[in-house]
Amino acid sequence: MKWQGRRQSSNVEDQRGKSSSNRGYGGFSPTLLTPLLKLLFSKVGLIIVGLFLVFSFVTGNNPITLISNLFLGGGGQSVPSGNYKGTAEENKLADFSAIILASTEDVWNNTLQNYREPTLVLFSGYVNSACGSASSATGPFYCPGDEKLYLDLSFFKDMEKRMNAPGDFAQAYVIAHEVGHHIQKLMGTMAKLDKLRGQLSETEFNKYSVRLELQADFLAGVWAKRSQQMTQMMENGDLQEALNAANAIGDDRLQKQSTGRVVPDSFTHGTSEQRMRWFKKGFDTGDISQGDTFNAQSL
Repeated sequence: MKWQGRRQSSNVEDQRGKSSSNRGYGGFSPTLLTPLLKLLFSKVGLIIVGLFLVFSFVTGNNPITLISNLFLGGGGQSVPSGNYKGTAEENKLADFSAIILASTEDVWNNTLQNYREPTLVLFSGYVNSACGSASSATGPFYCPGDEKLYLDLSFFKDMEKRMNAPGDFAQAYVIAHEVGHHIQKLMGTMAKLDKLRGQLSETEFNKYSVRLELQADFLAGVWAKRSQQMTQMMENGDLQEALNAANAIGDDRLQKQSTGRVVPDSFTHGTSEQRMRWFKKGFDTGDISQGDTFNAQSL
């Protein structure tokens, strides 16, 4: 993939090297306030506070911060761990991600009227979003609440080593898929699906979730087609890298690898075959109107 030297998006927040002081979204529950106050002002609580004061004096840490982190979870703030300096490989991936995001901006600004560009948040370990907190294990995700894509760059190494899905265009597919979810937010698709959440059984809702994910795969394929027409970034083997990645993250394959069995009713993203086919359809047609997975009789 010929991506070096191209424009990088300015819609990138680099939060690498920051740790979340509260892994639960929204801070502590007010219902905990009364028992916590009782503990703090009891004899045991006063002893604990005294120990924290001694520890703070020795270490130079703010005692209020320490107590807050222990009892209240730290209020959900991101605390810098110092001036973060990633490895050369990681920083290269950060540049690559910003370039791919810029490519999606060019394609969708040219395709959709009044396109609103999302933000890409790079993080390491844990991150807080408008959708709650998440760890690296969550994988890349899009939050419609703040219109941001969240990505721990270590996921790309997992793709290569654990999923056997290497390649820069495979990585580009992942970013383009999450941007596809942003387009679904702009089109109102996510809002419609969210209304169904409380009206359907888990099994029935999963079927809609699969259609949502396959449409995002389709939109990633449309991006690949139009980006290639605009920039000629793709090289021989790139398309196969993306298809291989789509195959690697199919529900059936992941379930088979992790549990040895496949439960179709629990699928939320689609099978390997479905994910490859819808991405390929987007790439072959380059036509956004061909991706109505919700009314497709067959997925």
